[in-house]
Amino acid sequence: MGAAALVVTAAPAGAAPAAPGTTAVGEGTAAPALVDGIREQAPAARTAADAARAHLAAREDRYRIADPVRDLKPAGTLTSGGRQTVRLQQTHHGVPVLGGQYLVRIERADGRRIVTGTSGRYFTGLRTGTTAEIDDALAVERAVDAVRQDLTARSFTAGPDGEDEGTPLTGTSHGLVVVPRGTGVLTRHITVRGTDPAHGEPVLREVYIDARAGYPVLQYSGVRTFRAPGTVDARTRAARARADEPAPGTTGTGVRLDGTTVSLGITRDDARDAYVLRDRTRIQSDPDRVLATWDARGRWASDLSGAWPEGLQEFASPTERFGAEATDSGAVDAHWAAGQVYDYYRARFGRDSLDGHGMTVNSLVGATDYGQPYVNAFWDGRKMVYGSGDAEYRPLSAALDVVGHEMTHGVIEHSAGLVYAGQSGAMNEALADYFGNAIESDARHLSMDDPDSALLGETLCRTKDPRACAIRDLNDGRTTAGSFLGVGFGTDNGGVHLNSTIFAGALWDIREALGPDLADKIVYKALTEYLTPLDGFTQGRAAVVAAAKQLKTGGQNLAAVQRAFTAHGIVPNWEKALGIDSDVLLSRVNTYDTHLGAGGGWWVAANSNESGSEPYSVWAGRTDGKGQLKLMSPNDGRYHVNPATDGRTVVWQAHGPSGVDILARPLAGGPVRTLWHGRSAGTALGVDGDVVAFAYSNHGGRAGVAHLSLKDPTHVETIGGGTYHRATFPSVHNGKIVYQDRRRVRAVYESTTRLIDVATGEETVIQQAAPQTSLGPTALTGDHVYWLLDAVGQNGTTTLRRAGLDGSGVTDLSPETGPDARNVSEVTASADAVTMVARTPAAETGNATLSKLWQFTPDRKGDGLRRSRVSCNRGEQLSAAAADGTRVVWLDATTGVSDVVTRARPSGTCA
Repeated sequence: MGAAALVVTAAPAGAAPAAPGTTAVGEGTAAPALVDGIREQAPAARTAADAARAHLAAREDRYRIADPVRDLKPAGTLTSGGRQTVRLQQTHHGVPVLGGQYLVRIERADGRRIVTGTSGRYFTGLRTGTTAEIDDALAVERAVDAVRQDLTARSFTAGPDGEDEGTPLTGTSHGLVVVPRGTGVLTRHITVRGTDPAHGEPVLREVYIDARAGYPVLQYSGVRTFRAPGTVDARTRAARARADEPAPGTTGTGVRLDGTTVSLGITRDDARDAYVLRDRTRIQSDPDRVLATWDARGRWASDLSGAWPEGLQEFASPTERFGAEATDSGAVDAHWAAGQVYDYYRARFGRDSLDGHGMTVNSLVGATDYGQPYVNAFWDGRKMVYGSGDAEYRPLSAALDVVGHEMTHGVIEHSAGLVYAGQSGAMNEALADYFGNAIESDARHLSMDDPDSALLGETLCRTKDPRACAIRDLNDGRTTAGSFLGVGFGTDNGGVHLNSTIFAGALWDIREALGPDLADKIVYKALTEYLTPLDGFTQGRAAVVAAAKQLKTGGQNLAAVQRAFTAHGIVPNWEKALGIDSDVLLSRVNTYDTHLGAGGGWWVAANSNESGSEPYSVWAGRTDGKGQLKLMSPNDGRYHVNPATDGRTVVWQAHGPSGVDILARPLAGGPVRTLWHGRSAGTALGVDGDVVAFAYSNHGGRAGVAHLSLKDPTHVETIGGGTYHRATFPSVHNGKIVYQDRRRVRAVYESTTRLIDVATGEETVIQQAAPQTSLGPTALTGDHVYWLLDAVGQNGTTTLRRAGLDGSGVTDLSPETGPDARNVSEVTASADAVTMVARTPAAETGNATLSKLWQFTPDRKGDGLRRSRVSCNRGEQLSAAAADGTRVVWLDATTGVSDVVTRARPSGTCA
């Protein structure tokens, strides 16, 4: 859950000694972020990478890199004319460091290598050991659990068929990686693949599991989509049958969806007795490396992500002229556009394909969403996948800027490798938008002062005009001060689409000011010769400015480059200017996916150290902000998360290599007690008086609910957890527990909201859900039960429902249909108010789609409820916990990091 600050470095930034040219001190490291304007002969060496490392070693006083030969591994050299840019990957005791890359720029002159500059991130403060205490198998299990839990929380309980797994999630380990937070966190990097059961979107998550405690410290999506999800190199020779000797390439024709006839690179495939969309005319280095377009019609997007399905074939035609089928599916557009993008990068920059070394370019056309229209496109690290479109949107390959966008993701992956999360992910999207739009604008001969030149996807619609159709506008005027949206990684991967046009807008302003040729060269040089994986907006500005200077851009042109970034608010320390209307109880909560608790005048939260490098601890404080914080959990190497309190006792989860413990400790002090141990636990955990209730899951992710007594924790009552019986989302108050139950009854599944009186064992069915309905989080007070439900087909909205403790007086406080409908994801309640975390429907954009807090309180007449916004903060608001009266505590991401904040009363109506 935490806001999108991907990596926080806290090692002291030692002042690098003065050097010729320009030196920029790195943030949180002693190694300089940028050294430019120098001309120093590199030591003689066999390769450019060896020369680069020898140069760094010879100037340890400047670079503060103790042993470049040992700790920097060659990660590729870009050669352009007489210039070379060596990219070096940092390792720590032999383990790769996430985002740790250093670049050395070299020119060849008179047979010598001359270093002209360096840049990047080398983390000098890393001290972590590199011995793992969990193996790959356990790391994969924990990663799959983490992704499953995240998906289940977003889609409530099981789907209508009673199965919550959907397409099974699978994990693949990539070995150890150091996440460079402070002194470093040793992790196992796991890729999890599968399907989101709620939306049918492909799941390809990069998960980093603490290699000692087994807790997920970082998770983000690896699918680079054109649109935000939720809005509406495979080896070709193994995937197709053909003769041993490849047929020579030839030229065919086809008609694009806009009616124009275009030439296509095709190949005669004797095995199929047909011509196929396999272009051999462009990549000359290897006859097996081609531009190929494949028929994925009827295939689910979720099955295409990160995998190559069996039986996939290239589009074929009996003659060189491809007919209506290839046109209507978007295959002609995809194939033609892939050639245009390839030609742009080859002609403009001398780049041979996406990786710069002639890799095959595969385009899959016609993907669907479980057989329904799929209005999106993505790059999954190996190929492009284009959705089928729908009644309004043509197939996504019909727009050259979309194809350019997706293929540019491949260029970025094989150059700067910008991590697709947070600010680095927003820059990834921004650069894909910039080059995609640049390629289309040039192909359509659009003038840079044509307002349509800044639109993306504007040619996709069948009926709408371009501006109404466009997905994004690079001239939308967004700035960091007025538009930046701080969100958690669970939302748009930390805002990669929400915040992209802040940076892309600055780049497009540069293109308008300097002209396409010079601007494109500057941006490409910044991407390939300056940027590194974890760079944010300010580092991106520095990279573009440095690239402009390297290209001898000066005077008014250089001023225009700097002015473009300043106009969009991309200036040093811009994040510090973002304000909030709430009181901060705990700043910079450097945690991932942990929830808050509140009760009896106290709040509880998990927190790490300032850099986020230490396992999490549980802290407690007064909701009025007075007094000192109390450390509740032991410092034992485990991750202490998801705390709850009733103002007398704090309970929480401790995640370690052997599983999860439920722990408890009195607020007044005393020993920490272990109440329960199990394989895995959900985030729902509550305490009230003597009763503790919590969610758990067994192997296979089958969910159950358990409760126990603080006086006698050895006796645990469990509900659900079986193959045909699940229980989820418990809440506890005044000796009663409410939870959601799903069980198989006479060959069908029934979902009910149930209330248990712990003292008597009496159970009350509050309400049985209608068929095709999923039940979500609950809240409980002395008078009412509150719960969320989601009826299938309601277009991303959910209901907040209330009933008496006996099931009477059922009322929908937030309906699932109508103008007031919201996508409610969380609910919390006190005796005086009920608060929901909710987003507006997906038809809205930007800030309107983020999770906000809404509170229901009795109106002045006392005969109804009044709904108000708790806070007008612009960023994402999550993990609300009701305190006394109308006070709420929550995690707020407005400033770009997560803070625990509070308000005593609602702010009212927000503009």
